[in-house]
Amino acid sequence: MTQGFMTNSQGHLVPMDKVKSEDVLENDLVSELYSEAVSLNKQLQELKDKAFSDVSEFVELLSEKYGVSKGGRKGNLTLTSFDGLTKIQIAVADKLQFGAQLQVAKQLIDECINDWADGVNNNIKALVDHAFRVDKAGRINVQSILGLRRLNITDEKWLKAMDAITDSIRVTSTKQYVRFYRRESQEAEFETVNLDIARV
Repeated sequence: MTQGFMTNSQGHLVPMDKVKSEDVLENDLVSELYSEAVSLNKQLQELKDKAFSDVSEFVELLSEKYGVSKGGRKGNLTLTSFDGLTKIQIAVADKLQFGAQLQVAKQLIDECINDWADGVNNNIKALVDHAFRVDKAGRINVQSILGLRRLNITDEKWLKAMDAITDSIRVTSTKQYVRFYRRESQEAEFETVNLDIARV
């Protein structure tokens, strides 16, 4: 901020004596709270990094104790306090996309439905239509597509379509999450320690 001036939302310098006192107070309040939020965000990032690092070291200690070689993909795990009142969960989630085989799967499924003609179950047709529907961003719902593989259909062409869906799956990225839980007694349900400021 240039001394004696404040920058407005258009990027113009405005002399301080031309700025309303309530606008100055609002600006100062926003700046103060924003700085605290940035500091808290940094603390959360440091906690997240520490949790992953410390849990990883703990798992390595266990691996050494039981003679298990290091390496390999780190999976989901839960660590619980001795009294059973607090726990930490590390979750690993893959982000999935589909390759070109998905188009082949859709063609095979459409052929199945046409072949079955009047014998096709309307619920199955609705499931297929729903699974391949795209959202506003042009994305297909991964879980809806994968859900088709759970249908108990033994038609050879359908099974080929399911194989095509399986072959089309691409893991584009993997993300780790850490969650903290607590409960008041050993008989109570665990509750999440919410680190989302909007839900605190």
